[in-house]
Amino acid sequence: MEINRKKFQGVLNILSFNRHFYIYGLSVLILITLSYVVFQWSTTLYWLIVAAFGYGLLMPLIVSAYVYDFSGYYKFEWINTLNFSDSKSKQIININAGFDETSFILKNHFPISNLKVFDFYHAEQHTEPAIVRARKVSLVYPNTQQIKSGLIPLKDNSIDAIFLLSAAHEIRSHKEKVMFLKECHRVCKPDGTVIMVEHLRDFPNFLAFSIGFTHFFSKTTWKKAYKNAGFSTFSENKFTPFMSVFSSKP
Repeated sequence: MEINRKKFQGVLNILSFNRHFYIYGLSVLILITLSYVVFQWSTTLYWLIVAAFGYGLLMPLIVSAYVYDFSGYYKFEWINTLNFSDSKSKQIININAGFDETSFILKNHFPISNLKVFDFYHAEQHTEPAIVRARKVSLVYPNTQQIKSGLIPLKDNSIDAIFLLSAAHEIRSHKEKVMFLKECHRVCKPDGTVIMVEHLRDFPNFLAFSIGFTHFFSKTTWKKAYKNAGFSTFSENKFTPFMSVFSSKP
């Protein structure tokens, strides 16, 4: 199945799934404006507040448009730097957190490899409103299997590549992260690879998402989780200043 992404689909997804933040933000800005009109407080302070709100509401959309709509992320050309070849003998899994925009694209990129898709979304644990909304419009790859983050139903040392594409950060606790990554380590072949793409809790993403950058985790946190899970390597390639591609081997 060929996936043709609509123009600005990435930024429209962000706006749709996180619309509660924009509703709250605009509501507060309206109240501030009414207060300014009624009480006629400092014009300079008012415009500083408006500028701050404008930045906080618009910058995430601008960066999201850059990352998801103009950087070529969904063309998956960045995978070529990982030297992963397509082969009938290759076993690939893609694990998502309830919203899957990548499995059909992965299959198009590796048409003869064997691809299985898993979804670790759990309604009681993963309660972000954005995920709930995203699931309603997500395409479901055929035979996608619902799993728990602590159990991947595959044999030991059976998988050549595991893709975790903007999904693993939905596992919020460090303990659960390590448990999940231990499962990835278990099913991965000795020469296999776990490929994770994530925003980080770092300065560029702070500039992009302000307080929203706390939804992501730092490189140090991820490195510790992979080490605790038993992985021997943890390398990073930057895909735009706001997105990192991590590659790890058992």
